[in-house]
Amino acid sequence: MKLVHFYLFGKSCWGALQDDGETLQLLEGNPFDGQLTPIDRTLSLESVRLLPASSRPSKIVCIGSNYRLHCEEMGKPVPAVPILFMKPPSALVAHGEAIRLPPELGRVDFEGELAVIIGRRARNLSRDAVAEHVLGYSILNDVSARELQRSDGQFTRAKGFDTFCPLGPWIATDLDPHDLELVTTHDGVVKQRSRTSDMVFPVFDLVAFISRHMTLEPGDVISTGTPSGVSAIAPGDEVSITIEGIGTLSNTVVPQ
Repeated sequence: MKLVHFYLFGKSCWGALQDDGETLQLLEGNPFDGQLTPIDRTLSLESVRLLPASSRPSKIVCIGSNYRLHCEEMGKPVPAVPILFMKPPSALVAHGEAIRLPPELGRVDFEGELAVIIGRRARNLSRDAVAEHVLGYSILNDVSARELQRSDGQFTRAKGFDTFCPLGPWIATDLDPHDLELVTTHDGVVKQRSRTSDMVFPVFDLVAFISRHMTLEPGDVISTGTPSGVSAIAPGDEVSITIEGIGTLSNTVVPQ
């Protein structure tokens, strides 16, 4: 199932994307409460305004240097344990919304990533217990201001600006995340092409590791790292990230 989070009737709603890729079956409830009931109503996908794939996560946990070739292009060693950092939920925007670049920020890069959406409260998980705590998977663009990242020595300011976390277009619930193709295009030109099987730390290992350091709440997002090929963006650009079995997350870039 592909769960779609959207705005309608003056509130946020959920629907199931139908096989035609154009129609939504309206759902009552919230997937993070474990209760979703189909309603006898369908809508066209183009008639609704999409919202970020997860509603109000308590945190967005990101992984640095999780693809070997990306470590090489950034001049960093392959880590012995996962490198964790966070983006604030205020950075979230949906598929189709704009990434807004503050003035005089210097180089800003896109980073196409597979995102894990937590469905059940998770703490001290074993790898074997991860699947039952995951609602599904989405796509995240970890937009990053490189000069601030280098000057600060940590990532919060560089990756935390409003709109620096596109997430969507929806959540794919029936998916094995461990060998999916990821392709990022920048103005139609392919810049990243890899598979999630190239990760240094596989998805289930990451979720288990993080759960041993912090409690994961329903709706929390884990972004699993980016492959090589990151590039600078500028106003007027468009970035599209496609992950096998999920879909395509596309966002334009504008000045703030």
